[in-house]
Amino acid sequence: MSKKRVERLMRETGIHAVAKKKYKATTDSKHSLPVAANSLNRNFKVDRPNQFWVADITYIYTQEGWLYLSTIMDLYSRKIVGWSMKNRITKDLVIEALNMAIKQRKPGRGLLLHSDRGSQYASYCYQVLLKSYGMLCSMSRKGNCWDNAVMESFYHTLKVELIYLKKYEMRIEAKRDIFEYIEIFYNRERLHSSIGYNSPEEYEEMTMVA
Repeated sequence: MSKKRVERLMRETGIHAVAKKKYKATTDSKHSLPVAANSLNRNFKVDRPNQFWVADITYIYTQEGWLYLSTIMDLYSRKIVGWSMKNRITKDLVIEALNMAIKQRKPGRGLLLHSDRGSQYASYCYQVLLKSYGMLCSMSRKGNCWDNAVMESFYHTLKVELIYLKKYEMRIEAKRDIFEYIEIFYNRERLHSSIGYNSPEEYEEMTMVA
């Protein structure tokens, strides 16, 4: 099938290609702060909630400027348990997401939290917060995105299903849509093959009762 025929059929059926947006780096690993070993080691299968969490940062382009999103996911159910959005990519961004996750989940000591080795996660304040709640820190190897593949997959899904379909003028518009996507759609409605085609909320309710 020729390119022109594909283009014609797409026009007739109202199908549009989704193009990637501008790139913005979110990981600053060129720092002198201590980094943790990769204790998670791509062990993405978990048998109970609040055992392994993964964290990361992504970016959303708006006409007003970049918006940064920090999220924390429970690998057990793929539920986003903490998130934060800010205009700047600082340690406060990841600390706010972590505080939200702790408040919502109230995990016991010994939880393993995996992230990249960016300066935000390696910062003194973030590491002190982890230790105060008895959390163990794990970090990806330098330049290896596969060490946090599940969170990378979430960001890909978020952007393909929401961000790439919109053109945001203001950050507040993106914040509203991302909040609704995470809290209303992703956690409560979106089905995941890795958890038996249930939503994260359904999977937790089902397995906790069982």
